[in-house]
Amino acid sequence: MTPDVEIYDTTLRDGTQGHGISFSVSDKLRIAERLDAFGVAYIEGGWPGSNPKDIEFFREAKSRAFKTARLAAFGSTRRKGTIAGEDDQVKLLVDAGTPVVTIFGKTSLLHVREVLQTTPRENLEMIADTVRYLKKHGKFVVYDAEHCFDGFKEDREHALATITAAEAAGADVITLCDTNGGSLPTDVAEITRLVRAGVKARIGIHTHDDIGLGVANALAAIEAGATHVQGTINGYGERTGNCNLTSVIPNLQFKMKRTCVPPESLATLTELSQFVDEMANLRPNPRLPWVGAAAFSHKGGAHVNAVQKVLRSYEHIDPASVGNTRHVLISELAGRSNIVLKARELGFDLSNETPHLKAMLKKIKDLEHRGYEFEAADGSLALLIRRALTGETPPFNVDAYHVSMRSEGHASVCEATVKIHVGDKHAHTVAEGAGPVNALDAALRSALVTFYPQLQNVRLTDYKVRIVDSRSGTAAITRVLIESSDGTSDWGTIGVNENIIEASLQALVDSLEYALIRA
Repeated sequence: MTPDVEIYDTTLRDGTQGHGISFSVSDKLRIAERLDAFGVAYIEGGWPGSNPKDIEFFREAKSRAFKTARLAAFGSTRRKGTIAGEDDQVKLLVDAGTPVVTIFGKTSLLHVREVLQTTPRENLEMIADTVRYLKKHGKFVVYDAEHCFDGFKEDREHALATITAAEAAGADVITLCDTNGGSLPTDVAEITRLVRAGVKARIGIHTHDDIGLGVANALAAIEAGATHVQGTINGYGERTGNCNLTSVIPNLQFKMKRTCVPPESLATLTELSQFVDEMANLRPNPRLPWVGAAAFSHKGGAHVNAVQKVLRSYEHIDPASVGNTRHVLISELAGRSNIVLKARELGFDLSNETPHLKAMLKKIKDLEHRGYEFEAADGSLALLIRRALTGETPPFNVDAYHVSMRSEGHASVCEATVKIHVGDKHAHTVAEGAGPVNALDAALRSALVTFYPQLQNVRLTDYKVRIVDSRSGTAAITRVLIESSDGTSDWGTIGVNENIIEASLQALVDSLEYALIRA
């Protein structure tokens, strides 16, 4: 499918500049894989010249096969007073090994003179030289015209000259950036039309949400001729955030009739939103349009009465079209359909007529009421579905465990003891670790590898803890999310309990059991 509008996701770079947002390399790889499966055209992985984490991400990403998206490395034009081929930052962009490189350059004369402290002529040469160098090395080049709309208001002639310089040097996409996020849709539309009239390259739009118009400005630019839109999942980003792709994508598809992702992906939009929140260890924002828990909620009186009679009376679209649900009239059929869709993704042959489906749905809802969230815990969800369908007993059981801590000089040492049984055979192991969960993980694996040697390849790659309800203080429910890998695939598992160690054990057990059913 050739989309009418290209989606360029910058969650892994621009999104991480948001307050409280941090992804591990493992997180970034999992998010990139989900974005690729969803069907975006580009995934901006980070700035390889800015930090070791992004360098490692691009190194790891080289071994991953992306089916739909093209991976992009991000950086800036060369420094003043040098040439692109001698600029270490530019060379790192080439070394990242991505098919796409995105660079930003200055459009605003204020930035040229006061920030770069150079001349307008040198600024144009920096843009053109860098684009030419990247094209010489076979890269698809996206040029981000930073502070574009402010620049056009300051000096239209120089602003347009920067864009034509990038195009003449070979830029494949020229993205107009509302970097300060202060423009109005009328300004964005006018300047986009002006650029569109004088440039043959594809025009993109990159907006921020400082005055609450990030999405509106992006849509205004598309109406004016842009066919490439940049943004982040859930609107993560610096200050108040970036253009929110979970709003832009359905607005394009459903309201503007512009294709941007495969139609079948729209039904997984809410799941994608929640998955990325879980990776960021953030509570999903219930008031996000389209994908928030409150987006299709209805409350008492005449409103609910009308919805009961005619759903579209208070809903602009069927919530299931974006994978969301109605929170007053949650139909049993709609709930079953969500489970069926997810089960099929996990490899189970389910239909709405599967006998165990109703009990499965009830079990999931009961667990979610207790604090479970399965958006980023596919491993635990797959086990739940498998048990409901087959009635199989677990491959192993933990009979008892104990975790303790002792001091040795100036250091603290954690020790864990685990007793398990596999069939009629038993094992009892002790292990030390850097912390209680690390010790418990080591003891459990040590007990199990005797029976299941393949578990030696499984490793814990990330560990997150969230307090589900802080009102109970130290007795609050704790949710633990564990990410694991066997070197070729990654999966998440979850545990919930008042006791953080017990919650961690639940997630560890699920992780290893899931590894066994996958083998």
